[in-house]
Amino acid sequence: MKNNKNFTKRLKKSAVSYCLMAPYLIIFITFTVLPVILSFYFSFTNYDMLQAPKFIGLDNYVNLFLSDEVFLIALKNTLILAVITGPLSYIMAFLFAWLINELPRKIRSFMTLIFYAPSISGNAFLIWQLLFSSDRYGYINSFLLSMKIINEPIYWLSNPKYSLIILIIVQLWLSLGVSFLSFRAGLQTVDRTLYEAAAIDGIKNRWQELWYVTLPQMKSQLLFGAVMQITNSFGIGMVSISLFGMPSTEYAAHTLVTHIVDFGSTNSTRLEMGYASAIAVILFLMMLISNLIIQKIIRKVGS
Repeated sequence: MKNNKNFTKRLKKSAVSYCLMAPYLIIFITFTVLPVILSFYFSFTNYDMLQAPKFIGLDNYVNLFLSDEVFLIALKNTLILAVITGPLSYIMAFLFAWLINELPRKIRSFMTLIFYAPSISGNAFLIWQLLFSSDRYGYINSFLLSMKIINEPIYWLSNPKYSLIILIIVQLWLSLGVSFLSFRAGLQTVDRTLYEAAAIDGIKNRWQELWYVTLPQMKSQLLFGAVMQITNSFGIGMVSISLFGMPSTEYAAHTLVTHIVDFGSTNSTRLEMGYASAIAVILFLMMLISNLIIQKIIRKVGS
C-alpha cells in the first residue's frame, strides 16, 4: 500500500512532464514498438492479409536459409553494403563536419547546405540515372567514348558486374544526412577553453586535439550518428529499386529491404506477410547487434 501511495504521489507530481511526453510516446509506440512486436508474431505464421494468420512455427526461417536462394543473395549484398558504406559514411560525415566547422561562418552555412542537400532531394536518383545511362548520351558513356577509352556504350545499370559498385557510390553520396548535421551541432558545443587547457598539457597538433578533446566531448553525437549510419547502411532499398528496377538483373543489387518489398508490399502479387516479417526480423536483429557492438566501441573513445 505504501509503495502504491508513493507511486501515485510521484505520478501527480510529474503529471505535467508525462503529459508533455505523451504525444511522442504514443507515436513511438504506435509506429515503432507495435510494428516490431507484430513482425515477430507474424514471422511465425502464414499470413496473406486476406485470411487469419496460421501458426507455422519456424517454417519461414527454415525456408529462408535452406530454400530461398534469392534471400541468400540479398543477405550477402546487404552485409557487403553495410560493411563498406556504414563505416565509410560515418567517417565521411564526421570528417566533412569537422572540416566545415573550421571555415568562416557564412561559408560554413553554405557548405553545410551543399553537403546536406542530396539526402533530402526528391530527384537525387535522376542525376545518377543520367550519369549512368546506358546509351551513348549518358554522361559517363559520352565522356569515355569521346576519350576513346571504350568503343561502345556500357550498360551500367543492367550489367550485374557494376551494380554493387554503383550502389555503394550513390549511397555514400546520399549518406551526409542527419548524422552530418548532428556532428556539426556537436562540434559547435565543444568548450573552447578545453583546447587551451590541452595545449598547456602538451597537445601539439590538431589530430591530438581531435582525439583527446573533441571526440570525448561528442560521445552522444557519435553514438547517435553511429545508430543512424548503421540503420541507413542496412536499410538500403529505395536506391536499388530506383536505379536498377525491381528485381535488378540477376538480383545483383537485391537487398534484404527489396526482398521484404518483393514479398510483403501491397503492390506485390505475393502478399506473403509472414515470410516478409521473418526477413524483417532478421534484418532488425542484424541492425540491433551491429548497433550494440559499435556503441561499445565508441564508449571507449577517450576513456
